[in-house]
Amino acid sequence: MARLRALLVGCGSMGNNWAGILGPRPDIDIVGLVDVIPTASAALADRNGMDVPRFRSLDDALRSLDIDVVLDTSIPETRRRIAGDAMEAGCHVLSEKPLGTSVGEARELLAISARTGKTHAVMQNRRYLAGTQGMRQLVADGVIGEVGMVCADFFLGAHFGGFRDKMANVLLLDMAIHTFDQARFMTGSDAVTAWCDEFNLPGSWYQGNASALAVFEMTGGSRYCYRGSWSAEGAATPWEAEWRISGSLGTAIWDGRSAPYAEVVAGTDGFVRPTKRVETTVDWEGPSGHAGCLDEMVTALVNGHRPMTHSGDNAKSLGMVLAAIESAGTGERVAVRL
Repeated sequence: MARLRALLVGCGSMGNNWAGILGPRPDIDIVGLVDVIPTASAALADRNGMDVPRFRSLDDALRSLDIDVVLDTSIPETRRRIAGDAMEAGCHVLSEKPLGTSVGEARELLAISARTGKTHAVMQNRRYLAGTQGMRQLVADGVIGEVGMVCADFFLGAHFGGFRDKMANVLLLDMAIHTFDQARFMTGSDAVTAWCDEFNLPGSWYQGNASALAVFEMTGGSRYCYRGSWSAEGAATPWEAEWRISGSLGTAIWDGRSAPYAEVVAGTDGFVRPTKRVETTVDWEGPSGHAGCLDEMVTALVNGHRPMTHSGDNAKSLGMVLAAIESAGTGERVAVRL
């Protein structure tokens, strides 16, 4: 089996994470590193036992090496240039989220991928969790009937320090796409419109708004309700959020920790109808989280398939984020434009 020749761009913490996951795989070799800070690429190479060329620019690396796929773990502001230039040079691209920083950037990258025929896929690691898969199964199997409302709660007191403390729209831009993408994946539906109120809790250490309430109208007429905060001290939810999906026959529940289940109507008598519990039967044996997403993306490339988190799909989750930010700024319900 031919091994993919990969160039890793961005040698910070996420680049190190990707390198650690991909290093042992037999179907991909990281043959070069790129970072504008030479000590960062040197440290990653040393940490992962890599004796490979190191560069300060993507252009220099592509001129010097024969590359099949660029692994883009750089900062979001460089995503359009790195992913676009890599595809134009004949490389596939696997990147960290977000796909882009604006509707315009996302559309440009989608167009480049379509024109060049190169795969562009984006990390969405929450899809590769047994709980997310279990909720999707309960919906897809019709256990709870027709979905009417999806609710997700995400509350953490996250003291990152550094650049996030100064970011505008920090929760929506840096975190909410995970939960938004989970909602799409669990229900098999996409957002049509968005309404969002963005604010800060008393005592928040973030300069930008770190809390938000959002309601999305989804295809089929259901509603997705998101409540989240990165400055909520105490009673933390899991990073995966806490979920409730209400349908015509019952409700699916996932606390983000244990296995999901549903309670469905089991009789026709009583003011509140009797219910029975239905367990999920998902047996998730593959790698989870980042490792699961990278496994699926690389395997798809090797086999000539389109990864599940290809940019055409991921754009719909990014569109929810950008529409929520737009709504928070205008105070109006807005259309999702990706």
